[in-house]
This record gives sequence, structure tokens and C-alpha cells, in this order.
Amino acid sequence: MKYMFTYDLMESVRNTNQWLGASARAFAAYPAMSALSNPMVEWIGAWGEVTERTFSRMVTKPDWGIPTLSMGDGKDHVVRVKTVLSRPFGDLVHFSVSGRPTLKRRVLLVAPMSGHYATLLRKTVISLLPDCEVYVTDWHNARDIPVSEGKFDVEDYTLYLVDFMKHLGSDLHVIAVCQPAPLTLAATAYLAEEDPSAQPQSLTLIGGPIDPEANHTEVTDFGRSVTMGQLEQMMIQRVGFKYAGVGRKVYPGLLQLASFISMNGQTHATAFQNQITRVAKGEAGDHDKHNVFYDEYLAVMDMTAEFYLSTVERVFKKREIAQNKFGVNGRQVDIGKITTVAVKTVEGEEDDISAPGQCKAALDLLTGLPASKKAWHVEPGAGHYGIFAGGSWRNNIRPLVLSFIDANSAAPAAQEAPAKPKVVSVNNG
Repeated sequence: MKYMFTYDLMESVRNTNQWLGASARAFAAYPAMSALSNPMVEWIGAWGEVTERTFSRMVTKPDWGIPTLSMGDGKDHVVRVKTVLSRPFGDLVHFSVSGRPTLKRRVLLVAPMSGHYATLLRKTVISLLPDCEVYVTDWHNARDIPVSEGKFDVEDYTLYLVDFMKHLGSDLHVIAVCQPAPLTLAATAYLAEEDPSAQPQSLTLIGGPIDPEANHTEVTDFGRSVTMGQLEQMMIQRVGFKYAGVGRKVYPGLLQLASFISMNGQTHATAFQNQITRVAKGEAGDHDKHNVFYDEYLAVMDMTAEFYLSTVERVFKKREIAQNKFGVNGRQVDIGKITTVAVKTVEGEEDDISAPGQCKAALDLLTGLPASKKAWHVEPGAGHYGIFAGGSWRNNIRPLVLSFIDANSAAPAAQEAPAKPKVVSVNNG
């Protein structure tokens, strides 16, 4: 499986399905078909429309599509995405709201590198924009990174976070969502020893696998059931000639997507069957609930092989973070050295990816942090997605996180209570 042939074969299968969908859609739209009264024509067209859209989204990076915001001055403020710091494997971007004074709350959202783009946090960004200056780690698709740029594993990821936090300064509040939670904790501990003045004021860890063994899920069971040799043999491929990263070993996003879908296969199958029915009846829209969700869900990116394999081995199998044995460049990072950064963990009661207890394990590792600077929240009835982008996040978790930020700021934000964003229009600047 480590060869370009298998990578290109997957891409060919995807491309063929996209073509079949486009062909069916074009066939059903052919003017001569209107003379037929057979409803099968409408169903063929509906199947083609859904199929073409589905398979085309798999290789397209979604746009941030951040809307303009209506602030207290009654004006619509355009939001522009600006690159603050550029690196080969990921950028630090800032969502600049034109015409608005700089806010005191400065938040760094650490996006997952787990198969989806950072745009997965679009709703999280939108919810925070009215009250914060928002920065996000925008990771690059490994297939587009030349081999000459070298490797990128969990230690490199950690050092990227260290550089981003240093660049933004200490008047910063970091929120890590899901996969990066353990490495963000390690990056903060790294700063605690190497450059204490660059530490953020608070760290919020949302649904992350600090200790995967604290509460087993299907994800952790898979990590324990396979050997590293099996993973490398089954999952790792080389990027084909079509992309700039030709020859780079990666864990393909299409394989990750297949594993995502297999976890809830029947649910996804039903969703697509219902969408075909809606399209055939003329009830679907370009931005309906199904398309909005799946346009993001299906858009996947490749991870470097070394990042994927080192994550499984060091975070899940050896539990280096959970046992406070994680090292960077041959030097152990001691999480107990964090003594001033307030830390809050957030978990979803129904999270089937990072189950309750996995993230809370971080608080036990913070032996040098006073209890007054530790906080823990479990959201009743919330699943994995809901704790950072769904209704649970908007209505309950977001206000708690902003209050936690203000309570642990050197100079608390002189602002009104967290407001709900007022979405006026879409403008990508």
C-alpha cells in the first residue's frame, strides 16, 4: 500500500464516481428527456446531482466563508482572513474585522490535524468573533507539500504551536479542539520551561485524548488492536504525480474519510438516500442542512505519514502525554512545570470519539497548578461535534469558556457579556 499506484487508484475511483454523477445529471437534463413522463428521469438526475457534489467535495478545500458582522455601531463589518505567520506545513491566520477596534480578548484556536481542514471550526470562529480577536492554526494538505520540506511529526507539530504562541505573545488564550489537545498541553509545558514569559494566560482543552485509556471508545480500541507495522502497511501511501507532494508518504484523507463513515455507516447512507429524494422532489437547496454539513465533512486532507504514525504510537499506544513522558528533540517536557496558566477541560457526555475522562486527565498531570486555576465541564447529552460547533457549544459551553478567559486575564476584558454573533451577509473579503 506504500506506492503511488494505490494512491492514484483511489483518486481514479473518486474521479470516476464524480464523472458518473455529472453524466447522469447531464443525461436527465437533456431537453429530449422532458418529453418523457417517466419519473425515473428525475430520480436519475437527483442521484447524479448528489453523487457529483459528494465526490467533488472530497478534494476541495472549503472556503472559510466568514460572514460580515453587525456590531453595536449598526454597521456591517467585513471579515478578512489574513495570514500572520506562514510555515511549510501550516499557517497562523487572523480573522480581521474591518473598522472594529482591537478587542482585549485574544484567542488562538488550535485546529485538529485529523483528516479535515481547519475550516471544520468555521462555526466556532463565527461564534467567537463578536467578542474576541480570533486566530486559527490553518494546517496544509500534505499532498501539496514538496518532499524537500522534510518531515512533520508530533514533535514538529508541538514546536509549530510553540512558535505560534510566541509570535502572538502572552496576552493570549488558547483553545485546543479534539486531536491537538495533548500536543497543545505539551507545547504550553515546553514554554513553561523554555520561555515562561511567552505562556498563554489560559488553556481550554475541548474533547481531546489526553489519556485515551481513561475511557475506551472505538477509536482507542482500534489503536490498541493493531501493530505499528500493520498500520504502516495498510494505511500509508505515497502521493501520486498529480500533486506537488509527489512521493511523500501520507495517510490519505480518503482512507480517513472511509473510516469516519464506517463508524456510522447506516446513518450516512440514510442521509444520502433522503437527500436524493429531496432533490428529486425539488425540495433541496444548494445551502440546505445536508449540503452545508457534508460539504465540510467530506472535504478531507492527507496527513504526513510520520505525523499519523507518531500520533498513534506516542499518544495512543505509549500514552506519553498521559504518563508525562513526552519529549521534544530528545528533551522531556514536564507538564508539572505549568504553574500559572489556567486550564479548563470540556467534554461531551455522549462523545464517542474522546469519551468523558480522556480530556479531564490533563488536570491530574498539572501537579504544579493550584486547584483554583483548574476547571472541568461535562456537557450533558452532547456528542463530539456539539461541544465545539453545535447548539451545546453556542448556548452553554461558549459562555462558560469566555467567562473562564475573563476570570484568568491579567486585565479582564472591559466588554459586555458575551453576545451572540449577528450574521448579516456573506463576504469573503
